[in-house]
Amino acid sequence: MSAAAPTQVVTFGLGEEVFAVSVTMVREILDYTPAFRVPNGPSWMLGLTDVRGSGVPMIDLRVRLGLAPVDPTLATRVLIVDVPLPDRTLALGLVVDRVIAVATFERDRLESAPDIGMRWRSDYIAGVVREADGFVVIIDVAHVFAADDMDRFAADDMDRLATLSQAA
Repeated sequence: MSAAAPTQVVTFGLGEEVFAVSVTMVREILDYTPAFRVPNGPSWMLGLTDVRGSGVPMIDLRVRLGLAPVDPTLATRVLIVDVPLPDRTLALGLVVDRVIAVATFERDRLESAPDIGMRWRSDYIAGVVREADGFVVIIDVAHVFAADDMDRFAADDMDRLATLSQAA
């Protein structure tokens, strides 16, 4: 019997913390450019960005995860990810402070979200990997954008945004 295949991720920083998403979700990594603003969007929705002729919603991942916003720097990048939803695949541009590397982790190194003795939003954590200098939190992007508190940015808003991105 062979062990489970290792998982490959793209690691990135938000402040001092290190996060990761599955490499299979990442279509490309772009330098940061300001987004075209869309009125009445939530605070984490920066607007639309052009990706090879298509308008893609650009998300401030720091703000979406409850961290304080920061001004972009020369290291700021946009991860273009394809998020599988039940009825379609949604392209999103995730703004991150910096991209670190593509990393491979053995599946037996993946731990579940920590139990802190109370309810907290941990459903977006696909796993945690211990490293010598800290932790890497692997996020499940689909859960980040499918959470119950998304009622501020309801499905019809996503459809309206998709229509805007197709028109761009």
